[in-house]
Amino acid sequence: MPKRILQGTVTSDLNDQTVTVLVERRFTHPVLKKTIRKSKKYRAHDENNTFKVGDMVRIQECAPKSKTKRWEVVAQV
Repeated sequence: MPKRILQGTVTSDLNDQTVTVLVERRFTHPVLKKTIRKSKKYRAHDENNTFKVGDMVRIQECAPKSKTKRWEVVAQV
């Protein structure tokens, strides 16, 4: 099964080798036909602490690195 790749904004880089990425998705409500924005935060592995708050990044699924990290940063957008 292919690994999912998501795009989002780094909201926190305080922890060592970890960034928090806010991913926003937009979809049309099935009944109201109104565009809805939903967002979710993911904790992603950043090996060299290269990404800072405000950077747009792509994250990819990976094997669990810790209790909360199941994603890793692939590249900056």
